[in-house]
Order: sequence, then structure tokens, then C-alpha cells
Amino acid sequence: MITNVLDYLDRSAGLFPCKTALSDNKNSVTYEEMQNTAKAIGSAIIKRSGAKNSPVVVFIDRNIESVISFMGVAMSGNFYVPVDRQLPVKRIELIFSTLQPVAAIIFEKDNKILDEIGFEGERLLYDEAAEHEADNEALKLIREISIDTDPLYAIFTSGSTGVPKGVLVCHRSVIDLIENFAEAFDFDETRVFGNQAPFDFDVSVKDIYSCIRNGASMHVIPKLFFSFPAKLINCINERKINTIIWATSALRIIENLNALEKTLPETLKTIMFSGEVMPNKVLNYWREKLPDVNYVNLYGPTEITCNCLYYKVDRPFRDEEPLPIGVPFRNTDILLLDGNELVTENGVKGEICVRGTSLAHGYYNNPEKTAEAFCQNPLNKFYPELIYRTGDLAKKGDDGLYYFVSRKDYQIKHMGHRIELSEVEIAINSLPYVEAGCCIYDKPKEQIVLFYQAENECDKDILKDAGKLLPKYMLPNRMLHFTALPMTKNAKIDRVRLKGEYLDNA
Repeated sequence: MITNVLDYLDRSAGLFPCKTALSDNKNSVTYEEMQNTAKAIGSAIIKRSGAKNSPVVVFIDRNIESVISFMGVAMSGNFYVPVDRQLPVKRIELIFSTLQPVAAIIFEKDNKILDEIGFEGERLLYDEAAEHEADNEALKLIREISIDTDPLYAIFTSGSTGVPKGVLVCHRSVIDLIENFAEAFDFDETRVFGNQAPFDFDVSVKDIYSCIRNGASMHVIPKLFFSFPAKLINCINERKINTIIWATSALRIIENLNALEKTLPETLKTIMFSGEVMPNKVLNYWREKLPDVNYVNLYGPTEITCNCLYYKVDRPFRDEEPLPIGVPFRNTDILLLDGNELVTENGVKGEICVRGTSLAHGYYNNPEKTAEAFCQNPLNKFYPELIYRTGDLAKKGDDGLYYFVSRKDYQIKHMGHRIELSEVEIAINSLPYVEAGCCIYDKPKEQIVLFYQAENECDKDILKDAGKLLPKYMLPNRMLHFTALPMTKNAKIDRVRLKGEYLDNA
């Protein structure tokens, strides 16, 4: 029985000791080397901190050292917290204030940041920790007393109050997810994953542990390549990458630039996407160019360990059609709730609520926010059972599949009509000349405001063509054109920035 993600590493190091496990554009490491280095780092943490189930920050970059550090922290019996050193120092300070980490794994250049925020915990230089002598007896003892609900990592997400929230996830939740991926998508040792997601974004969890669980390989693709599609596609072909689990926006960039017209990724067999609603216009472009690839739509927030629903794309979709988010993974239950009542009728929307071992432990050192989102199942009045309220609305179709409708806070009352802004976005994103778009409601002015990305300003064309798909009361009242919409570091349209700069400060 697998009770710790390190069981995956032990198994793969035993089966494939000399196989390349991880690579980036500078370095690579075999399974045996990764295991040995992780043991060295784990031993250094044990010696320096003596802590158990405590936070250890890892200053991350797009390199294999970040992932090896994660394994080292797990070896020590603690949980890792990836922190991007490029974040504003004030945000790093807020994260450290919430965590009070016992240690931080850094490179020499990171000392300046730690000095600035006044960190007094243990500082472990990666190069020194990686050369530390492994204390096999201490490592063995840690594993013997560890259980599957011990925390593995915390990933910080944006908080509505401006204070970041650390989603704390345990070994069992990750194991359930990765076993489901292996079973549902036929992952094995022949897979070569092309990592796009930053390591402080939970999409990367699927890359890392699907790789390690299956004795596969993972290549960390340089961020710069996503601005130069020709380099990106060449990287896929040179590294023989056959599986990508990317943010929707990364696939959209390729479609926007029509990059597949010149060169095709020749080795891809599985393309999975998540993070935002996938415009069918973008999906259809990829399916036309790469018809033999398996496409999978994934849905789920960080708080339920990456994904709870999936849909294997198995039929054609018109550009203006909604794409299903599919069916639940095994051992995950989806409840559609209207308030505290269960929605049982197909076609009627409710809030997606999730129960099962996929749920995170909550937000680290934040009991108030944890209690708001992780609450008692209102359908169960007989014993404690937590569910996670996602804040997303969905409905179930007659085909038995779930369909995303919108965020609860994207539902508005406008001109006497109840409107889902996501429905407006689906229609506008289906237009061939719109590269990307999102809608925000300006409540004081009672206006639907469209922010769209296109080569040229095309307000009149949008109104004319969207008018063929939407009733008049759902058309944008105001439109703002961008050649490039602002994006979050997790490759989503930055709605908070758009609202703050163009609505609240207007």
C-alpha cells in the first residue's frame, strides 16, 4: 500500500536507476541520483531543524533542483512550500509571516531576500545540502512514523483580502490523484512530460508525481520558449515530449500565432488542459492540426488537489458550444448544491461542492478562511464530513456529463435579466478575430465591460457578430481593446488587475 509519495521514488529508483528522471536546459538527473540527493537534503534538514510536519520554503526556479529539493523536504518528514524568488518582497514577507518556516532551501543570491524580510530560521544552501552525508537511520525512522495524511506541500493562492492563503495538501490526496491519472490516462514509463506550469502552481504537481510514480521522464521547458512558439515546438520534438499538462492560455498562444502551420509537434500523444475555460475555437485548431492526439479537459481548484473532474474529448464541438468538464475521478464525489439543497434535475445549475480524500487540509494558519470554504456537508447531519465549496456553478447534462457554467461571482443582474458572464465570454471567444476576452460587470455604471485581445480594434465587428449568438441585453456595453491582456503568473487573465486599473480607478 502506497502511503507516502516517496514510495513512488523508491520504486522507480529501483526499477529504473539509470534512467533520466528530470531534465532542464542545463542539467539532468537519473532516478538513482535524484533519490540520493533527496536523501542528502533530507538529512541536512533533519540535522539543522529537527522538525516534523513543519513548513520548509524552497526558493524555486525553472530547474530540476527545485523538484529535487521538494523530494528532500519530503525525506525529512516536513512539507515543502515553493516560493518564487521573483515575487515582490512584500508578498514573500506575507507568506513567511503566515508560515513561520523552520528552514529555507536557497541559493546564495536568495540570502538578500531573507535578510530583507528578517528571516531567522535555518538557511540551507542547495549545493551544500545536496552534498550532505545521508543519515539513513534518521531517514528510515522518519518514514516509519509518517502516515499518509501528513502534509506534503503548501501552495499559496491569492486571498480576497490581499493576504495570500496557503493551501495545505497531504500525501494521501496526491497519491489518490496520481493513481487516478495513471488509471484513466494510461500513464506508464514511456511517458515524457513537458512541464509548463511554475512549481508554485498546482498544475505542476501532476507533472512531477505522474513522472515519478510511473518511472517516466519530465523536461522543464524554459519559460521564454512560450513567447517563441518555434523554439517551443522544436523543444517538444528534440526532447520527444509526448504528454503535456498545460494551462489553457499556453495552448491559446500557439493558436493565436498559428504556429502549427509551420512546424508540428511530432511526438505528442496526450494534451491535457486546465486553469480557464478552453475556447473551442482554440481546441478545434489543435484538433485539426493534430487529429490523432488524445485531448483531455481537466477541472478543479487547488483546494481539492488539482482536479476532481475530467473529460476525454470524444466528439467534434462547434466554436460556440460549451465544452464538458466531464465526470468525477474515482473516489471523488461531486455535489451540486443550491444553498444547502441538492440539485437533482439535469440542466439546473448549482455550486460544485466536492467530498472525498482529495480535499486539502485547509489553509495553513488560517482557521477563519478554512472554515468558510471547508464546511460540513449539509446533506449529512449524522457525523462530521467536510466538503469544499468551490464557488463555481455547473449543471449536469442529459449525457451524464458536468458542464461548467460560471463563477458564482460572475453571475449578474443586468437590465432585469439574470446573466452568466461566462456565457458572454464563450460567444465572444468563439469569434475568429478575438484572441482572448473576459467580461467584468461595472456595477456602479450598470455596464458589462469586455476586455479583449485582438490584432486590431474591432468593437463594431464584435457587436455585430456576437449579436448573432447572444440576445441584445447580453452584449457588452463597453469594450476595451488590448494587443496583449495582462496575465497572472499562473497564465490566467488577470481579472483583478483589469478591474482595479480600468473600473475601480476609472
